[in-house]
Amino acid sequence: MSDLTIERIEAIPFAIPYRKPLRFASGEVRTAEHVLVRVHTAGGLLGQAEAPPRPYTYGETQASIVTVVEQLFAPAMVGTSVLDREEHRARLGRTVGNPTAKAALDMAAWDVAGQALGQPVHRLLGGYADSMRVAHMLGFDDPEVMVEEASRVGERHGISTFKVKVGRRPYQLDVAVVRALREAFGEDIELYVDGNRGWTASESARALAEMADLGLTLAEELNPADDVLGRRWLVERCPVPFVADESATNPAEVTREILGGSATAVSLKTARTGFSESQRVLHLAEGLGVEVVLGNQIDGQVGTLCSVTFGAAHATTTRRAGELSNFLDMSDDLLAEPLQITDGRLAPRSVPGTGVVLDEDKLTRYRQDR
Repeated sequence: MSDLTIERIEAIPFAIPYRKPLRFASGEVRTAEHVLVRVHTAGGLLGQAEAPPRPYTYGETQASIVTVVEQLFAPAMVGTSVLDREEHRARLGRTVGNPTAKAALDMAAWDVAGQALGQPVHRLLGGYADSMRVAHMLGFDDPEVMVEEASRVGERHGISTFKVKVGRRPYQLDVAVVRALREAFGEDIELYVDGNRGWTASESARALAEMADLGLTLAEELNPADDVLGRRWLVERCPVPFVADESATNPAEVTREILGGSATAVSLKTARTGFSESQRVLHLAEGLGVEVVLGNQIDGQVGTLCSVTFGAAHATTTRRAGELSNFLDMSDDLLAEPLQITDGRLAPRSVPGTGVVLDEDKLTRYRQDR
């Protein structure tokens, strides 16, 4: 086996426009201003992952990710082995926050380990399934526009599960969208909603009551978890699993939200918990007996490949469709071999590591540091 000592770490900012903005209650994304994290070993191996900053959710920006990786995290990891995951967790944990920066470093280290062992990371993590069903996120727009997008995505890629962004005021705007989708497609599609904390508890309850006949399967972060009593009141009355996402970003928060009655399901995102911490969250959820949804951080193809690598590896995460398609809204991407969603499913790569191989010309075109 080659020398797995970490010799150098890069944090490369890049920007790729979206074809159209994705709008939701807590923000709007027009350009994927992400960071490519690269871990180089003394034996010549290269691990890669993507860090998507979400300042309105975690407080990270593209510049802050680059800075924290270069000034704090790289010095803490250089000289260790990529296999020293617990040591990395301890050292990086001395700096609070910065979840997507930490997650990208973890996944890049796993990428190297898989290459060194000659095994796909998907198999090292569990290897449960060879693909996952895909769910597509629909951002704010008029009902007819969202119906058209769902139709297009369904016809081209076979996707039949849709997560609908809600949280606007008046709430009837979003109720009308969900109703239009159900009327257009009938029982042929699965629908669930995500409020990104946009409504109050009472608005959420009224919206759920008015959508009671629409067959929703999940409701996510309809109101802020910091509205502690209102959130618990709402969850008690919610007719479907209530998903904690941005309110449950690590095992401790998952425990607090579930045991406190503020959620009954968990969204897991490799973009913020990598592979190592995601397994902690997953196993905790299994122990607590709550459902898990594989979420989307509006990832590019590099991040999406990491998500499906983890999601397809575990039985629990394959029970529901994973949110794995929003890279379709980007005008371009960095992978040398683009991801393909076929018959509503996406597969991890079967090569050693995570299979992240970049088109270096595209990286040169879109990177922001030269």
